[in-house]
Amino acid sequence: MRLINFVFSITLALVLAGCSNKDNGVKCTTAAEDDAKMQSYITANGINATKHASGLYYEIIEPGSGPTPNINSTVKANYTGKYTNNTSFDSGEASFPLSGVIEGWQVGIPLINQGGKIKLIIPPYLGYGCADYRGIPGNSVLVFDVELLEVQ
Repeated sequence: MRLINFVFSITLALVLAGCSNKDNGVKCTTAAEDDAKMQSYITANGINATKHASGLYYEIIEPGSGPTPNINSTVKANYTGKYTNNTSFDSGEASFPLSGVIEGWQVGIPLINQGGKIKLIIPPYLGYGCADYRGIPGNSVLVFDVELLEVQ
């Protein structure tokens, strides 16, 4: 029995060590810092945004009139992604399962129907987090202008 407890303890310790939140020296911004940055962007750009319970801000430009997507939907969208300094980092038209994108899109896109347009202002914890990700600097607040073209 002691051997089983010992093996279990070692296994648990290894699992927890492997799952620890090691940031490799990267400092994450706080939710309050992210919120202040988003509010500053909203004010500076005259955006009439609403704060979602998740922490993202959004402005519905057009609600749309088609079906409403959910996490199991595949959507086709025309979008532009930029930073709060208004520098664009990505744009285009793409189809993708909503479950396969950043959490900010999973929360924000279902706020409109097919044919709708929305501006999403996404904190890092609903985007790409603290660390750099494929050219996007860590701790980036992301701004997306999205037109929802199709919901499947």
